[in-house]
Amino acid sequence: MAHDSPPAFERKILDPLHGDTLIARVRTLPRPLVFTNGVFDVLHRGHVTYLAQARERGASLLVALNTDASTRRLGKGNDRPINRLEDRVAVIASLEAVSAVTWFDEDTPLALIRLLRPEVLVKGGDWQPQAIVGASEVSGWGGSVHSIPFLHQKSTTALLDVIRKNSIKTNT
Repeated sequence: MAHDSPPAFERKILDPLHGDTLIARVRTLPRPLVFTNGVFDVLHRGHVTYLAQARERGASLLVALNTDASTRRLGKGNDRPINRLEDRVAVIASLEAVSAVTWFDEDTPLALIRLLRPEVLVKGGDWQPQAIVGASEVSGWGGSVHSIPFLHQKSTTALLDVIRKNSIKTNT
């Protein structure tokens, strides 16, 4: 039986260019709201574990993704991101732990954090809580900031290195 309607997870995708709609939708999410951000380019076990742990710190989880241009400015490599924003957004939205997903084109998500006022702000264990963008703002309105230790030492950069090395071996 064919379905012509988009999958239900696509309702979790919130376009930041529609600010009033974004704010209204975020206000309907159960509180406390957890906010995290990143590129989430080639999804791996470390990502999904981290997102599940982030969700456990509140009643809902909003993930903000760097746009393609914002990702390139991070210096992760000339070929990054591998997956375009629209694909990364869909994959993240499909995850059970994620309540909503949006994106930002700036170098940091500070404007989104100020706009959406999450009660909980999280980043991965490579960030010290006081260095997390938006930490002083979230703490200032009574929220909490967490750095989640990595359970699985995975990275997209390392994964891509393995793929590239294996590709070179099979092409020679």
